[in-house]
Amino acid sequence: MTTDVSTAGRHPRAGQVVLLAGLGLVVVSAVLLVVTGNTGIRYSADHDGTVPMWSRWIPALAGIALIRLIPPTSDPRWPDPVAPYREAVPLLLAGIAFAAVMPLLGGEPAYTVLKLALLLGVPAGVFLAARRWPPRWRPGPAPPDAAHRWGPALPVAVWLVLSYATPLAVPASDWGRTFRPVTLVVILLAGFAVNALLEEVFYRRWLQTRWESLLGRWPAIVLASLVWAAWHVAIQGTGRPGVDLATVVVNHGVLGLFLGYLWSRYRRMWPLLVVHGAVNAMPALIGL
Repeated sequence: MTTDVSTAGRHPRAGQVVLLAGLGLVVVSAVLLVVTGNTGIRYSADHDGTVPMWSRWIPALAGIALIRLIPPTSDPRWPDPVAPYREAVPLLLAGIAFAAVMPLLGGEPAYTVLKLALLLGVPAGVFLAARRWPPRWRPGPAPPDAAHRWGPALPVAVWLVLSYATPLAVPASDWGRTFRPVTLVVILLAGFAVNALLEEVFYRRWLQTRWESLLGRWPAIVLASLVWAAWHVAIQGTGRPGVDLATVVVNHGVLGLFLGYLWSRYRRMWPLLVVHGAVNAMPALIGL
């Protein structure tokens, strides 16, 4: 990646505030769950099963450590040109609006309609406007070397093994058995497109990348992770707003750090889609 770009418009101090506030929220959420005795967190919207919150952290933190080691040399701190706020801010507001409005809806098909409108429709409008009022922003290219191309394989593989083949694994679900095989395949593919694909493109490729160029790597990763985590209150909440928000922060928020670092370090979509797809589909598949 090239680093021969202007640093004007970057805000590392603001990034430090975002980073400290975001990580502080994760710590406070974990303490709240411990104090209130709610350390068992829901890991799926399909049923009410829970797992200890720390069991979700270990695979993510192990993956983050491996990402840092592969390749052994560090990436440039500012790999991208500075993104314009006219793109970064509307995307952030769309993500916040999605998290805020989702709990007010009554389920499907309203959930999917809102997701398509805010996470796909709003970006389409933002990018169309960028074409009309250039310059249109583009991130720096992905690293071309083999270490960045194939490096994600080991962190992703270790995360998969820890998450689904060790005592840390979530329990198998019999949800998939309630459908015929063809129906189940269609449901999983549709869910992959609307959930894993759309969410990773929006939260990581579009939202995180722009804020990363403005605030720095980890502040943007934390910001995108928390915005992504917050909307899950609507589908995994129990009607206790404080506990529900803390639960998704320590669950999806920490997983988002792993996903965000995968994207920031390697700039490739396939690792994100494998991890996100496994989170959504694996409990049902291993229960067949």
